[in-house]
Amino acid sequence: MNIYISSLGCDKNLCDAEHMLKILSDAGYAFTDAPEEADVILVNTCCFIGDAKEESIQEILSLSRMKTEGILKALVVTGCLAERYQDELEKELPEIDGCLGVTAWDRIAEVIGEALEGRHPHVFLPKDRLCESVPRGRIVSSGGYYAYLKIAEGCSKNCAYCVIPKVRGPYRSVPMEHLLSEAAALAGSGVRELILVAQETTLYGTDLYGRRALPELLAKLSETEGIRWIRLLYCYPEEITDELVQVLAENDRVVPYLDIPVQHASDRILKAMNRRTRKEEILSKIRLLRARIPDIALRTSLITGFPGETEEDYQELLDFVREARFDRLGVFTFSREEGTEADRMKGQVPERIKKKRRNGVMRLQQEISRENGRKLVGRTLEVLIEGRVVSEDDLYAGRMVMDAPDVDGLIFIRSGRELLSGTFVRARVTGSEAYDLTGELIDESAE
Repeated sequence: MNIYISSLGCDKNLCDAEHMLKILSDAGYAFTDAPEEADVILVNTCCFIGDAKEESIQEILSLSRMKTEGILKALVVTGCLAERYQDELEKELPEIDGCLGVTAWDRIAEVIGEALEGRHPHVFLPKDRLCESVPRGRIVSSGGYYAYLKIAEGCSKNCAYCVIPKVRGPYRSVPMEHLLSEAAALAGSGVRELILVAQETTLYGTDLYGRRALPELLAKLSETEGIRWIRLLYCYPEEITDELVQVLAENDRVVPYLDIPVQHASDRILKAMNRRTRKEEILSKIRLLRARIPDIALRTSLITGFPGETEEDYQELLDFVREARFDRLGVFTFSREEGTEADRMKGQVPERIKKKRRNGVMRLQQEISRENGRKLVGRTLEVLIEGRVVSEDDLYAGRMVMDAPDVDGLIFIRSGRELLSGTFVRARVTGSEAYDLTGELIDESAE
């Protein structure tokens, strides 16, 4: 039977989907990129913010049409939306033939089997469960040369705006031996870059080993044969230790890139968000990182329009962005999520003001990104080739160490010879735009 899988939302959700692909492959299923050719459709959903929730619902409704237009026999839904709204989905979307929760993805084969028998399975297991008994095999869907490695599940910090602890459960680290085995298997399949993800990577090991074990994990992962780059996402600033900074500074496999989601800069708003740091502490950490690692690329994410945010708070946020000068930055407007503390707060900000403030931050960041890009012109940098640009035979897109896939920029390089995706080359930066660069090839290989 053919399965079509649609995985929405974050890279952590994608890791679950890739594990499910392997389980289903081992169970004898085949896969198709055409939903109209699918006997089974699996939608791995997201519900982190309102837009993601709406996208997931629309995807379910759109794909359910295959029951009349194609050969579809079963539509199965998993992921965060299924976990959060398990009762409502069953009532409101009768098109769904089976559901399973975020801590039950290792049951996917049996759920699909039951759905095909018309039994409408709904499998939801305790939120403190970790799917660690299943073999750590995966079918990588990100192109083959980079892969996300989810090192922990859930979160215990309970930020006022966030539903993740209620949906994904408390923070729990994946045992180190499982991660090392998974990394070796990924490298054996051709992966060259590992991107470590979790709701918060910096707390890795605190629940299992009673200590922050991320530096140790990075050291061991860097010994994996075939892995060239290791990248860190989702590092909360208050948890970045001197030991972690030392690894970033000294281990040449761990790229000088750090994603630090700070969300805001007004101490008053940070406190209301239940964040555990303050503006000056964040700036101090940024100064430390840049002093110890001069070439480090720093990325962050911010929220505009949190309840009670005043024009003064917004101006303080702009001043912070000017001072911090992040290399990469993304902005979300506050999404009011039922069941969160922020949903019940007074001072809800009108949607148009949220968007106006988001756009203001992004305009400022675009200026900063242009200035940062101009400083790179003339430098020779290592580039990981992503592939050929479809419209031009001799133009290739690649990423430098300061660019994570999907969220950051690219460098475009011309070459008269074919450059294979997943190979490393050296290129000189010749031009810059707001977020992307152009370059010329220095040599064909930087292996």
